Amino acid sequence: MGRFFITGGGTGGHIYPAIAVAEELQGEDIFYIGNPKNLEFDIVSQKGYKFLGVNVHGMPRHAGLELVKWTFQLGLAVLKSCYYIKKYKPDAVFGTGGYVSAPALIAAGLLKVPYMMHDCDAQPGLVTRKLSGGAKCVSVAFECACEFLKNKNCYVNGNPIRKTFKTLSKSEARKNIGLGDKLTLCIMGGSQGARSINDAAVEVIKSFSKDFDLQIIFQTGKKNYENVLEKLIKIYPGYEADKNIIIKPYFEDMVTVLKSSDIAVSRSGSLSISEICASGIAPIFVPYPYAAADHQRKNAKFMVEKNAGIYIEDNEINEKLLYETVSALINDKARLKELQSNSLSLAKFDGTEKIVEKLKEIANEK
Repeated sequence: MGRFFITGGGTGGHIYPAIAVAEELQGEDIFYIGNPKNLEFDIVSQKGYKFLGVNVHGMPRHAGLELVKWTFQLGLAVLKSCYYIKKYKPDAVFGTGGYVSAPALIAAGLLKVPYMMHDCDAQPGLVTRKLSGGAKCVSVAFECACEFLKNKNCYVNGNPIRKTFKTLSKSEARKNIGLGDKLTLCIMGGSQGARSINDAAVEVIKSFSKDFDLQIIFQTGKKNYENVLEKLIKIYPGYEADKNIIIKPYFEDMVTVLKSSDIAVSRSGSLSISEICASGIAPIFVPYPYAAADHQRKNAKFMVEKNAGIYIEDNEINEKLLYETVSALINDKARLKELQSNSLSLAKFDGTEKIVEKLKEIANEK
């Protein structure tokens, strides 16, 4: 049995690929390094993996006292990661980029433990760009990402996605979530929610249900949930009795949500795109405009170039445009099927297996 450290956190885009790899390493000894105050702690705890905590946060964007404090905090997190490596002696470390993975990957480099990285985006993040040179190999979701990395062993694997994306049928998914077998729209702004999407969606949910008999699964994000319900009850007081509508702050099981859906209104984080493609959904992307290196716009534009998605700017999304865009797809079955077919053709179902194969390879080389 091998022993592996898995690290990545902060958002679902870093956590779920790491979890998918951990699940594929079934039978191995897994330790997960993350921030106990973040979303990864809840998810990893539910999965039953051993969790090793590090106190680390995103780097401040401007020089000053906050940057000095952050540098000190990062140094302590690296020392703690070194302690974990000395104590548990992993064969290899796997990180999905982002600030949470930095301490464990830096510690692995310092202590000569082989490490592998995966980056989800068309333009890799700062941590991946800075630490990829010391990695045994780097996995990416987009081919164009390789040009930003100083590593000759760069592999295009797509994103690691959970196995159930391959096996769960649409009708089973709908049954599991309590919906009928009819056209379904998913509205989501990532694990944190998106106010612009929420504000537009809350105005048109009633019309979608009543005008088109459309089923709606709406993930508001935890911060925005109460605000959405407050607005919705004014617009549509009887929404709770409408069997077409499911609204939650956050869905633990996004596989069931996405496999239930035909159309999605979504941010364009790379993992969301990979899971949308694996579900054969027609996507309407509203990129988060302040994403690092503008990666969400780049991801969405890649999908539009492949004729596998529709693009709306964050500052342009409103109830009128959302209603027109979704209703146009509902009324044009050929266009709906074309987008669904093209998104499904971009899905990479074997990414997780390929990543784990490489990870075991570098562990054995040690």
